[in-house]
Amino acid sequence: MPFQIVRNDITRMRVDAIVSAANRRLEGGGGVDGAIHRAAGPALAAECQALGGCDPGDAKATGAGNLPCRFVIHAVGPVWRGGTQGERKVLASAYRRALKVAQEKQCKSVAFPLISAGSYGFPPEEALRVATRTIVAFVRTHAMMVYLVIFDDEAFRAGSALPLGVLSLIDAAYVREHPESLRRRSERRLAALADLFPGHRDVAPSPRLARPPFPESVDAAVGAAGEGFSETLLRKIRERGLKESTCYRRANIDRRLFSKIRSDKHYRPSKQTAVAFAMALRMPMDELRDFLLTAGFALSHAQAFDIIVEYFVRQGEYDVFRINEELFRFGQPLLGSV
Repeated sequence: MPFQIVRNDITRMRVDAIVSAANRRLEGGGGVDGAIHRAAGPALAAECQALGGCDPGDAKATGAGNLPCRFVIHAVGPVWRGGTQGERKVLASAYRRALKVAQEKQCKSVAFPLISAGSYGFPPEEALRVATRTIVAFVRTHAMMVYLVIFDDEAFRAGSALPLGVLSLIDAAYVREHPESLRRRSERRLAALADLFPGHRDVAPSPRLARPPFPESVDAAVGAAGEGFSETLLRKIRERGLKESTCYRRANIDRRLFSKIRSDKHYRPSKQTAVAFAMALRMPMDELRDFLLTAGFALSHAQAFDIIVEYFVRQGEYDVFRINEELFRFGQPLLGSV
């Protein structure tokens, strides 16, 4: 299942479970934990008191009170002590235990805050690194939708050097309320493209094979139409000897979306979905271009998204999560399910 990083208020997430960055007494404090307790109402505090606390690196579940989810999973992260006391290991354990509890509760979706990055002093970039590595390792082998919910822009700026890519969904309300600040940030990121892909506007296109003449009539043109996206995708999976599940997991695509594509030969994907499958299939540039045409898309050196994708293909690097690292950094749509 896919993994997304979203900007939102975690108390408004409509998922099976949300995770609270709890203290070891499960008393409800400040920050995210306090906001969750206030939104859930007094019943949550009563349930927490009955649990008898929780050790750092562990997690326990309660009901959700007035929240729009079924469970609150209380995960206790470590206090940052300079990184020499095993803090990263304890933080990773807190994420893994929370995911395990969600699995035991048969949750299909769970939303995490950035644990320990507030009053516990964990550097935000380090907290993001641990969170993404731990969650991505989990979703590669488990059918659960996982969100990492970040409320403020400071944590987003800390994510400029994520070690693993994640899927991003910027809250539409935030975009409407802060269009000017988002535009300025996007301009700064686009200006930095010269460092990512120097001279990209001068890159010569790869030699292409000559195409047959175009049919002389509309009827003949329509009749000569080749495979669509769905048919081409399934054929290329077979040709590479891949399992379908391997392909859609590499692409960070939800199984249900893949089933839709598989069953509808006229399916029209988003560009991000098409590119994600191309990366999962390790397509070189010419094959990638032709594959995108089956979905009605092309790559252009006028688009930051396209430049970043081409950069990684030319480097022979096809890990969707790694590519999403740079797409996220430049404020571009991310590969896979959204």
